[in-house]
Amino acid sequence: MKPTITIVYCPRCGWLLRAAYMAQELLTTFNDDLDGVLLRPSETGGQYTIFIDGQVMYDRKEHGHFPEIKELKRMVRDRVHPGMSLGHVDEH
Repeated sequence: MKPTITIVYCPRCGWLLRAAYMAQELLTTFNDDLDGVLLRPSETGGQYTIFIDGQVMYDRKEHGHFPEIKELKRMVRDRVHPGMSLGHVDEH
């Protein structure tokens, strides 16, 4: 079964557009590797956490910032399709 990514975002902080952008990028890049991306409004303020099959993959509060899309794509790739080339995203 393909994994599902869940992005829990704070609607009061106005982070829906950021979450939708990240969902679109992940679905475009990993269209054959993901079951889907779920956007879920948080019940607590300031939350922006990304889960893969229920396990925390990235937490804004823990890292102190939002993930760069390149960083997020690498994390997802390493979990769902190791060895997949991400093109310019893999360039350092």
